[in-house]
Amino acid sequence: QVQLVESGGGLVQAGASLRLSCAASGRGFSSYNTGWFRQAPGKEREFVAAVTWSGGSTHYADSVKGRFTISRDNAKNMVYLQMNSLKPEDTAVYYCAAGFTVPLRATTRVGYWGQGTQVTVSS
Repeated sequence: QVQLVESGGGLVQAGASLRLSCAASGRGFSSYNTGWFRQAPGKEREFVAAVTWSGGSTHYADSVKGRFTISRDNAKNMVYLQMNSLKPEDTAVYYCAAGFTVPLRATTRVGYWGQGTQVTVSS
């Protein structure tokens, strides 16, 4: 069983940066691949970024490639999402996720979800 708690969301202007954090607890976290997903009002939850259990491989949605960076620190049981050059279309609730699939891109393959953190980007 893994528990995930996100933090770091907020209201920012377009062009700004934010760093989301995901604190994990529970046995075996370092064995799980992890990712970030987001859900905007009226839309389905979508993949944003993923990193393998070792941190050695990352994957990004085309919409965030070059602007967002995912990383993890297994010693601290933490996963991060650095978001730069934010756009109004990045506004959504961001969810941390863990699972065994590589890459962790499909919501149906996620084993554990966090509760989400709101990111709002104003124009």
